Amino acid sequence: MTTARTAPDGTWLITPPWDGRLEAALRAEPDVALLDLEDSVLPRDKDTARAAALAQLRAVPVHGATALGLRVNAPGTVHGLKDLVAVADAALHDTVVLVPKVESARELDLVAQVLQETSTGVCICALIETPRALLRLDDIFASPVLGGVVFGAADYAAATGCRRTSSSLWWARSSIAAVAAANGIPSIDSPYLDLGDPEGLRRDAQEARDLGFTGKGAVHPDQLPLIRSAFLPTDEEVAQAHAVVTAADRAGGQMVRAGRQLVGPPLVVAARAVLDGAGDHTKPSVHGGIQ
Repeated sequence: MTTARTAPDGTWLITPPWDGRLEAALRAEPDVALLDLEDSVLPRDKDTARAAALAQLRAVPVHGATALGLRVNAPGTVHGLKDLVAVADAALHDTVVLVPKVESARELDLVAQVLQETSTGVCICALIETPRALLRLDDIFASPVLGGVVFGAADYAAATGCRRTSSSLWWARSSIAAVAAANGIPSIDSPYLDLGDPEGLRRDAQEARDLGFTGKGAVHPDQLPLIRSAFLPTDEEVAQAHAVVTAADRAGGQMVRAGRQLVGPPLVVAARAVLDGAGDHTKPSVHGGIQ
């Protein structure tokens, strides 16, 4: 089992596993199209949903730059165990497996052990959505099989009793994004669930980017353009980054002034990252995983 450290950044479109949903998701060209076996499926429909999801994942021959994924049920539940066995039996390849309710690295290790014999290139990601998980981020992120993390705002708010507002989630979101960055792991912010509030989605996605998340979840294809736009540098940011890099290059790496701003090495690194983001129109793929 090799170390998995990279999952796709960008847009993660989460959809129920019923027939036709995956094809519709792929037409929207998210960075990850994730079929959901957990929250969007009633307990009585879990077995049917599992079979439908795996059939769709096996049947898709070409899906361009979009990575395919599956959100299983929590491994500590009966349906979670059934999901993992079914995924192992299906011998899926190059698939993102999102594990909910993760609270320890041991849970991720167990998932990897189940899948490693039959699945190759599987990228295991953790859904961080409980207070206990927030207190154990260092342990969870230390797992060598972890390829990325997703924040689950709705479950976190329900578990803590906090409101699902911007300010009430700052600490949780900032903590996840910061620890992910420290470990070189992509971090995906929780979806915005109000489909009738595009301006709210825009603000929420912009805040996710400001906090350091590398992508954001979506629950409808119509949300993807706004999320993509929020994660791209603005024209003003690109112009400022060009000015910073040009001034720094001319100064030979010394501290220099660009407009009203004093520019040192950290700002130059940030400016180059802005320019890289502005000029990168390719979509990432899953790297690493279980071999």
